[in-house]
Amino acid sequence: MKYLIKIKDQMIPSSNKIIAAIASSMILVSCGGAPTIVSTPIGNIDTTPLKNMDLTDTQLKGWNSLDLVSDTIPGMSVNKAYNTLIKNKKGKTVIVGVIDSGVDIEHEDLDGVIWTNPKEIKGNGKDDDNNGYVDDIHGWNFLGDSEDENLEYVRIIKKLKPKYAGKTLASIPQADRKEYQMYIEAKAEFEKEYQENSAQKGQYEQILQQSKISHKAVVEAIGKENYSRQELLKIDAKNPEMQQHVAFLAQMFGFMDPDDTVPDFIKNIKEGVDHFTDQLNYNLNPEFDGRTAVGDNVDDITDVNYGNNNVMGPDPKKEGIKHGTHVAGIIAAERNNGKGMNGVAQNVKIMAVRAVPNGDEYDKDIALAIRYVVDNGAKVINTSFGKYYSTHPEWVREAITYAASKDVLIVNAAGNEGKDLDKKSVYPNDQMNNGSEIANNFITIGALNYAYGANLVADFSNYGKSNVDAFAPGVKIWATTPNNSYEYLQGTSMAAPAVAGVAALIRSYYPGLKAPQVKQILMDSGLSTKASVVIGGEQTNVGSFSGLSKSGKMVNLYNALIMADKLSK
Repeated sequence: MKYLIKIKDQMIPSSNKIIAAIASSMILVSCGGAPTIVSTPIGNIDTTPLKNMDLTDTQLKGWNSLDLVSDTIPGMSVNKAYNTLIKNKKGKTVIVGVIDSGVDIEHEDLDGVIWTNPKEIKGNGKDDDNNGYVDDIHGWNFLGDSEDENLEYVRIIKKLKPKYAGKTLASIPQADRKEYQMYIEAKAEFEKEYQENSAQKGQYEQILQQSKISHKAVVEAIGKENYSRQELLKIDAKNPEMQQHVAFLAQMFGFMDPDDTVPDFIKNIKEGVDHFTDQLNYNLNPEFDGRTAVGDNVDDITDVNYGNNNVMGPDPKKEGIKHGTHVAGIIAAERNNGKGMNGVAQNVKIMAVRAVPNGDEYDKDIALAIRYVVDNGAKVINTSFGKYYSTHPEWVREAITYAASKDVLIVNAAGNEGKDLDKKSVYPNDQMNNGSEIANNFITIGALNYAYGANLVADFSNYGKSNVDAFAPGVKIWATTPNNSYEYLQGTSMAAPAVAGVAALIRSYYPGLKAPQVKQILMDSGLSTKASVVIGGEQTNVGSFSGLSKSGKMVNLYNALIMADKLSK
């Protein structure tokens, strides 16, 4: 489950007016290490007016930290909390484990917040702390030099095809029928996805080729690279060829965000071509084997002697660690250092664990990664990944319960397919078939859009009254990317780390609170609305926001700190 490649965020401003809100606050501070808070939480937001103006560049780059009442933007009131509730207050350092594709630990906005193992001597080739990992200075890389992988259902087909190919259900022994059914479902999924990705790759390539040709012609005619749709339409197209160029690009403007240029559009389409190429070459290619380089037995959870300490992966300049670097930045990029962005949480050290390839993660890697992070002192774990097939889900569930036994909170991304998770299971999860939760330390987060109104929920976000716990900002999130760069990415992968940052701050200022209490605070203190919203990006599919998650709320740092203070007393 990675960030999304999209031509355009399909967001239509709502015409339903939601009117003004009242929230007042005052703060009294004690002399202790943590603030004593006496204030009024943000209450009813259903009277907050819609924002009718486009966001400025500054607002968009930090919208997840803004306040719904004062800014009419559905952020998490991060700035409000820092400016009032925890201003000039010191907290306890909290380690946050980022289990992801890898992290650029040398990034200018992250190098000061990277965890260093105090029990390990760098570069001596020894396991100084006897934790089973040699020279794990900043974390561990469970993928070694591997980068690309099949999707799980492709691996299932490869493994089970010799056993079940050409057979019917009637010929399968009763004991094997569940496995056979998984093979049939995986095969159907593969055939559908391969066909769709092949077709989409061809479409994107055609659009990319024509965009480059038409853009070159327009640049020669207009004399500049960046132009608006209005400037495009003013071109005196004297021949049919130029008329076609203008008409084509005018149509493409309809798939672009208002602040995007044609070069931006071409870049996005190129990323789309690369995405579908990777899908066909690696993720959906049964002939590809990405695990050989690792050298372990993926079906043996006791085979743990693999991987290395290079948490940036084999080639840190490649796109592979963009996802993990972005996630780490959302959580804890250095605040107020005059560079790129501010992470949600201060007082945090990021423990980087590389376990998510370009493709589906292995259950074994995730289970061991969770245990590694827990055993090395993390109190919050971010898991911005997921898949719809799993061959060893019990290993991951056992790791989740292990984390619970050690008082560690796991913040998980809901997924980006616009699905109802009460009907379609995603892995990892903390309950089976909508049953009782296996542990009370696992919180799943859906994604919010920056447009307050009918399109409040990101059109790609998964949801579920039982299997999604709350929502947080996840559309066009500005954060760190490799080589001291910054980009907008989006997905529930971006919403989860926002909540992980909130959780880390709660655990920093109120270290006596346990993981289940922090989870409950995140859910109970959020902002609720009675508004109807578009679900799954389908404008005809409208429902109550409160019915899309267990809490029916949007995570809010300001309210969470007030509730944490009360609960800690």
